[in-house]
Amino acid sequence: MADGCIKCGQNDVGQKDVSMTGSGLSKMFDVQHNKFTVVYCNNCGYSEFYNKNTSAAGNVIDFFFGG
Repeated sequence: MADGCIKCGQNDVGQKDVSMTGSGLSKMFDVQHNKFTVVYCNNCGYSEFYNKNTSAAGNVIDFFFGG
């Protein structure tokens, strides 16, 4: 891993999977087909969203730390 959070330098991170609506009819009917992994710093709260539908989403913790 790299040096830690780009905002505060800490290495204490959390990770959650979330779903969100899109626009148009999916928003109107609350269809949540956009899936993301959120990696966040437990110290300062800085967060990054990663699209779960891409092959590059493998180890998002490494991406968060700039790896």
